[in-house]
Amino acid sequence: MASKPVTLKVQPRGKRIPKLPSETSIYVQGSGSDLYERLAKETGFSAHRLRITKGDDGKPVPNDKKSTIASTGLESGSVIQVKDLGPQIAWRTVFVIEYIGPLLIHPLFYFLRPYIYRGASSEPSNLQTLTCVTIALHFLKRELETLFVHRFSNATMPVRNIFKNSFHYWALSGLLIAYFSYSPTSATAGQSNPALTYIGLALFIAGELGNLNTHLVLRGLRSAGGTERGVPKGLGFGLVTCPNYLFEIIAWTGILLINRSWSTAVFTAIAAAQMGVWAKKKESRYMKELGTKYNKKRYSMIPGVW
Repeated sequence: MASKPVTLKVQPRGKRIPKLPSETSIYVQGSGSDLYERLAKETGFSAHRLRITKGDDGKPVPNDKKSTIASTGLESGSVIQVKDLGPQIAWRTVFVIEYIGPLLIHPLFYFLRPYIYRGASSEPSNLQTLTCVTIALHFLKRELETLFVHRFSNATMPVRNIFKNSFHYWALSGLLIAYFSYSPTSATAGQSNPALTYIGLALFIAGELGNLNTHLVLRGLRSAGGTERGVPKGLGFGLVTCPNYLFEIIAWTGILLINRSWSTAVFTAIAAAQMGVWAKKKESRYMKELGTKYNKKRYSMIPGVW
């Protein structure tokens, strides 16, 4: 049966969109992304800046190629509402900006110690050197994963959110940890405890490799440019919903044992709390989107704890 066009009534939702048409036509077998692209062309906005919902029940029209206009329940005469989400920035760019902060801040504090701290010697302690190396490697890994590994379910986010998102990394893992780690009066400036240091290095390496493995598994579940989800399997997935967060905590626990600074403990605790919230939400999404194919996990991030 040949596909036929339908005419949809278009209304703005929220602030006015200058070039938004009062109606638009599209084939019933056309995709949700086709509708987004059509309205993007007519308004002059990026498709990622628009959110389309059905006028009768407020349900979103997915911006993807797999959902057809017919499958959303839209028909000729149906009303759709279009919201301007404001200027957008690519998620990949967001991650690069977030991680570049601590990646630059730690080496700067490390090498400029004599100029930042009164009475600081030109030679940093072994623990301060290890702190700088491990944290720099951690965020360098994150940058490389952002560029070559991660596949994002959402293409963009509002530009205004970049400041809130970056604060966590630039201020907490960057300035907070760096300032109190490279100070001549910090615990990191003292003598190392070989047992703690070696255990810390082992945890750091194991955590980083485990985290990378999880990200590679997740990458393999999604096609390039796709938003689909598959059932993740492999190291850690039998224990928790998000082993990448578990391994992240293990890596930062390793850094804490090397670093011995209260500032690192504060950042690790805040990061763990935030990842715990994300892990619970991820479990809910898996159960909703994957249905019976997914086995519910008792713990979302830390076995026996959360």
